[in-house]
Amino acid sequence: MNLYYELLQYPVFSMKEVNTLYANERTARVALGKLLKEKMVYKIRNGLYTCVSGENGGPVANRFQIASAITSSSYVSHHTAFEYYGITDQVFYEIYVGSETRFHDFDFDGYRYHYVKKGINEGIDSPDFSGGIRITNKERTIVDSIKDLNLIAGLEEVLMCVTSFKNLNEDKLLQYLSAYGSSFLYQKLGFIFEQYQLEMGVSANFLKVCKNKSGNAKRYLTNGINEPAYSGEWKLVYPKDMKKLKNGGIEDATV
Repeated sequence: MNLYYELLQYPVFSMKEVNTLYANERTARVALGKLLKEKMVYKIRNGLYTCVSGENGGPVANRFQIASAITSSSYVSHHTAFEYYGITDQVFYEIYVGSETRFHDFDFDGYRYHYVKKGINEGIDSPDFSGGIRITNKERTIVDSIKDLNLIAGLEEVLMCVTSFKNLNEDKLLQYLSAYGSSFLYQKLGFIFEQYQLEMGVSANFLKVCKNKSGNAKRYLTNGINEPAYSGEWKLVYPKDMKKLKNGGIEDATV
């Protein structure tokens, strides 16, 4: 048996997969250790491995597959999910991973994998033929990114990503908003969507629901606003020139 070729069927694997190929765990560990020594397998982190590609010498697994395999419940989220959907215009080296089980952030192959506390259960997909990727769908990714506006990407980048979508499933958006149950999230998302209503094809009814659920509290859309403006309708303080932020407009929404 050639262990390397057996393991190539798994983009990411652990000792569990190796053990199935041998009569006992000790023999399995010796065999895997030999591949590691011969640099035919990379150790991603403790207990997690991927084969070395014979074509380019890099890892067989991509960053999305690795993120999806860190824990039994992990999935690609936030800005990294936008990258998977081809929305961002540059490669980022911070990988955001939602998980029920906490893990320590780690580095592998030039990327930093960050733990994000799992949110709601809804809106996590396993795309066909993706090699085991688990990822928040487009609507869930938008909701999460606006919810965590000050924690991960920031307003400018979130606006660029969110407003690149057309024809979103409003029922899914409302489902995820309801699951989070945050009046501030309704407030922020409704306000942003209203600014780009025509370009994104957002319905008046969707905005009405968001407005009705947003409560009466006056809040700041984001931190660090230099030139504030105020929306009495949404009771939100926001950057005066929000739509003029770099990449903030959506001249060509394509998704």
